[in-house]
Amino acid sequence: MGGWGVPPGSRPVHPVPRYHPGTTGTTRDHPDHASQRRSWYHSLSLMGSAPHLAPGARTPAATPDPARGRPADSSAVRPFLKWAGGKRQLLPVLRRFYPREFGTYHEPFLGSGAVFFDLAGAGRVSAGRIRLTDVNADLIGCWLRLRDQLDAVVAGLRRLEAGHRAAPVKHFYRIRNEKFNPARRKIMNGTGPRAEKYSANLAAMFIYLNRTGFNGLFRLNAAGLFNVPRGSYANPGICDEDNLRRVSSTLAELSATVEHAPFESVLRSALEGDFVYFDPPYAPLSSTASFTSYTADRFGADDQRRLQQVVIALAKRGCHVLLNNSTAAEISDLYVNNCDAKRAGLWAQKVAARRDINSDASRRGRVKEYVITNLPEAEDVDGSPETGALRRPPGTGG
Repeated sequence: MGGWGVPPGSRPVHPVPRYHPGTTGTTRDHPDHASQRRSWYHSLSLMGSAPHLAPGARTPAATPDPARGRPADSSAVRPFLKWAGGKRQLLPVLRRFYPREFGTYHEPFLGSGAVFFDLAGAGRVSAGRIRLTDVNADLIGCWLRLRDQLDAVVAGLRRLEAGHRAAPVKHFYRIRNEKFNPARRKIMNGTGPRAEKYSANLAAMFIYLNRTGFNGLFRLNAAGLFNVPRGSYANPGICDEDNLRRVSSTLAELSATVEHAPFESVLRSALEGDFVYFDPPYAPLSSTASFTSYTADRFGADDQRRLQQVVIALAKRGCHVLLNNSTAAEISDLYVNNCDAKRAGLWAQKVAARRDINSDASRRGRVKEYVITNLPEAEDVDGSPETGALRRPPGTGG
């Protein structure tokens, strides 16, 4: 087990401006967004119905089940997108680092929401205390329409599924080129679509292209057009209506806030005792490894450095932070070999993961990646903190 220790003692709380749900996020409202317009951040606040609750009550650990922290019900809610870099296969490792109790749950790189659904399925999150954000306006627009217009999304997916069964190749490229991209263009605001203008039909096409496109990628070309090719799937699952209904009801029943916002916005909302999980685009392990683009611009070294500053600030504030990234040298320099990260109580561990996306086929398969956190690790290998003894980070003593 790699890594280094957490200094003993409590962490200081650093006050920052509060984030107030219900406001519309603009560059003027949020000065920290300005530097991001040159990369891939375009902030627009799309709030759910739940108010932001004051600190106080904590989400307690759930009663363990035979699956040792995993939802025992095979019909439990699960991700509805096949997202590149999704964390379903890594959940047994990540569960070892979930805090025993916490306030609000924040996920600034939402993607498929695997960790959110894992926590929700285990009863580990509280209604009104969930904030899910992402800079990808298409993604957030899809999540919002699924929450608010479920029946229309399902109906659209049924039609797309029927067309795909009749002529898979022709149908995929017709939807991508003649339907999806032109519909996105109509709701563009600068370099990206306006998430609040996303229609149920667009959301259905987004899910269809995700489920049938290559490896669940979301990639845009220089013109901002979705250009992922069709995947070679004999019988892709396109419309899982039962799970889509579970997703929609979970979001509604938990009053989850879903926003189009950059990761820095978590500094305005996260309070001491909250749990923040980061799953950013990974730093490339080689010059050829980063061949996809999440928005019109890539997530580069400057973005990784800004993310590190956010993670350190939250750790100092007393938030529970958990981060995944590659074992690239730049990530080691930012977290493993960094004095500021150590002083904030962060430590790193290399874990085995499966990587299916790389331009070099020889680099696919089992790889090592980092879990970076200020949380202790539960000793039971496949379980959750409530069922296992906690193991302190290396070097911290007994």
